Amino acid sequence: MSRSGQMEHETLIEMSATTDGEDGNGPFFETNSNIDSDNPGISEIDKHHQSKDSVFFRDGLRRIDFVLSYTDDPNKETDKKKAERRKEFESNLIKTGLELETEDKKESESGKIYFIKIHAPWDVLSTYAEVLGIKVPIKENDIDPPRENPLDCLLKPFKLPNHVMYPEPDYFTAAFSKQKQELFLINDQNTFFSPATRNRIVYYILSRCPYGTEEGKKKFGIKRLQNNGTYTSAYPLHDCQYWKKAKEELCHSERFTLYSQWAKFARFYKEQPLDLIRKYYGEKIGIYFAWLGYYTEMLFYAAVVGFFCFLYGWITMDDNLGSKEICSPDIGGQIIMCPLCDKTCEFWKLNTTCEPSRYSHMFDNVATLFFAIFMGIWVTLFLEFWKRRQARLEYEWDLVDFEEEQQQLQLRPEYEVKCTQKRKNPVTQEMEPYLPITSKAARFCFSGATVLFWISLIIASMIAVIVYRLAVYAAFASIMENNDALRPVSSLLTPQLATSVTASCLNFIIIMILNFLYERVAIWITDMEIPRTHLEYENRLTMKMFLFQFVNYYSSCFYVAFFKGKFVGYPAEYTYMFNVWRNEECDPAGCLIELTTQLTIVMAGKQIWGNIQEAIVPYILNWWGSRKARNNPEDLYSRWEQDYDLQTFGPLGLFYEYLEMVIQFGFITLFVASFPLAPLLALLNNILEIRVDSWKLTTQFRRPIASKAHSIGVWQEILNGMAVLSVVTNAFIVAFTSDMIPRLVYFYAYTENMDSRMSGYINSSLSFFDVVDFSNDSMPIENEMNITTCRYRDYRYPPDHGRKYLHTMQYWHILAAKMAFIIIMEHVVFVVKFFVAWLIPDVPSEVKARIKREKYLTQKILHEYELCKWQEKLREKSNCAEVAKQVFASKGKVQLSAAM
Repeated sequence: MSRSGQMEHETLIEMSATTDGEDGNGPFFETNSNIDSDNPGISEIDKHHQSKDSVFFRDGLRRIDFVLSYTDDPNKETDKKKAERRKEFESNLIKTGLELETEDKKESESGKIYFIKIHAPWDVLSTYAEVLGIKVPIKENDIDPPRENPLDCLLKPFKLPNHVMYPEPDYFTAAFSKQKQELFLINDQNTFFSPATRNRIVYYILSRCPYGTEEGKKKFGIKRLQNNGTYTSAYPLHDCQYWKKAKEELCHSERFTLYSQWAKFARFYKEQPLDLIRKYYGEKIGIYFAWLGYYTEMLFYAAVVGFFCFLYGWITMDDNLGSKEICSPDIGGQIIMCPLCDKTCEFWKLNTTCEPSRYSHMFDNVATLFFAIFMGIWVTLFLEFWKRRQARLEYEWDLVDFEEEQQQLQLRPEYEVKCTQKRKNPVTQEMEPYLPITSKAARFCFSGATVLFWISLIIASMIAVIVYRLAVYAAFASIMENNDALRPVSSLLTPQLATSVTASCLNFIIIMILNFLYERVAIWITDMEIPRTHLEYENRLTMKMFLFQFVNYYSSCFYVAFFKGKFVGYPAEYTYMFNVWRNEECDPAGCLIELTTQLTIVMAGKQIWGNIQEAIVPYILNWWGSRKARNNPEDLYSRWEQDYDLQTFGPLGLFYEYLEMVIQFGFITLFVASFPLAPLLALLNNILEIRVDSWKLTTQFRRPIASKAHSIGVWQEILNGMAVLSVVTNAFIVAFTSDMIPRLVYFYAYTENMDSRMSGYINSSLSFFDVVDFSNDSMPIENEMNITTCRYRDYRYPPDHGRKYLHTMQYWHILAAKMAFIIIMEHVVFVVKFFVAWLIPDVPSEVKARIKREKYLTQKILHEYELCKWQEKLREKSNCAEVAKQVFASKGKVQLSAAM
């Protein structure tokens, strides 16, 4: 066996082995390589003869695949310990075959930072490419491209150049095998593996390389070394400066292409170069931008329909008979309403709410029902068509055979370190670390209790906001009724609206504060659970964060939509919270306008704050961090220092991006019946979001470590759950929050004017109350107009009726109509949803055919290769019988492949 073959054999074996007594530490793969063994004298080259703005070693040939940095003070005892760890760690890296080159701290801008540049030679890359099952080209794709769409000429202004959209030819691929290298299209070993694949392989080695034994336990992994301060950072390099191309011919300047063609806001109307994003950043980031782009594209249709629904409400606003009656001096001006709060508030006239009632019609009209049903179907189409788009990407990006279960074999280093017990894996028959069930149960119980505590904290804060609304509502009502200075705006700024706006702003501030605190708590308790794999870690953190943010962001909207104004009581027997604060009443025109206000403030505020955090904060931090280097000559400001000064896009970077978009998805689906313009706001935000995310990734953050993903993961299930819930919430909003059902019941059953069926609706929706029936706690202090009877919003018998203040039959008819509407709407939308989901296959037939074609050709090529090898051995006439048997078997495989 050759030396390289022996090294590969040892590496592959040691990958699945765990040495006893190492506290479950990850495997360390020993390979042999001498740094600069083939390039003597490199270290003596004058660094200033070559520009330091380079992605190559000093010889200009070996590519820098990864960079480590650290600071060192030999006089400190702690730094001596760190130096020992670094020495051991770097020695072990060299043993794996990696090549290292150190930049002294004297060469750095600050004069304090050492940089270690890491290069992975072909031997290491080919070994670990096989270990990780990386797919590489074996044959150029011979399948005819899909037919051109006749409408493509109309879309030409939105297209990018072909060399940007398709940076590489389309190939059939197969998992790399070091023993079958001649099978693959290897033109140049230095460029065969993309920089993203190279940094993924190097990070795989770094995360599993040991650095010594402490407290009787073997320690390993670059992440732990960063946590204890041995290294200050570890990152792959961008290939050039984002505003201009690199000078080296071997560098493709993909960062510059991404910036000029994708990250500039002026390109907002252009398609995204998804293949180039995937090539530069990896599949995981590529799939996020593919999903975000598709979501934004589908939002366009929802935004158009929502805008026309809003336009319908705006056009018909002046024709709404209900608001006309409220605004009329002869009707609304003659209706005296009961006080809005106890004692200090006065009686008021209904026409003081004229303007809010007119604006409420823009969102509370027949188009609301149509739009709620439309969005129930839209969300199904979006999710189903995304599955098809995702299946196409899986094929195009060689992820068809990639299963998340493969990641189950790759344990988190933290799991391997913290789990001290071992047991045999029934699949691999190898000893591996595990967490005892008792410890797991205790950790889950503590984690669950912590999550429940924080959710209880959210509910407590929401109750505090409700108390604020109740307390301030009375104050606003009293001030606005008696303050002449506010009379000019009294038609627009009612006590209800003032309370709603200020409470919404306060609620938004509380949401942001709780989010800031809980993010850290969620990460801490997820770490405490010790998840087994990275996939398991992300899924657990996702569920914790989403559950918290779901309650945090939506609780106030649920309160306004389903609780406010529903449990008020009536003037003789009001309902009080904690027996102190009287529950809020809705505006005579309904609570929908307040839900719209709440939704707008929270949704818009979150999007504005999110863009500030994502764009402005990193820009300021980078500007401040690199302020000294801006005056240096460009060739002395090294590429590794430029990237060191950028912000870190951590392993949870995409998690926060997904979370932000999924919360937005909830706003435009769960409560869209109250605000048809929500999809339009989301569309405008997402157009900006795509460019902000691309800009910050390309210009403000270090290059992320490439990683694979064939889907958006657990977020898909969360979106499916929210899609189902949205049908229920919108049905309840139309039934209980809007005034549509009461108006329809009046129109068909209670109208007294057949020529104008809605005439008299406002009077019908208000009940009479005799002021002598007020309790002592509710009786107004002042009654200058000597009011004897006032009106309130409810369906109750008048004081002179035998069933005084009990609900009328109209109330029960309306309630029955609401329940019937909910049942009918839910069933209709669910039937349509499930029919559409059944009708649309998850994988396009064309993609299925291409997958089968590629599998067939790949198997045929591999089997023919094996047949040729065995035929060569047969010619050598050694062990003829056994070789002939293998030749016969290989021919059978080729025939079977052709038959399939």
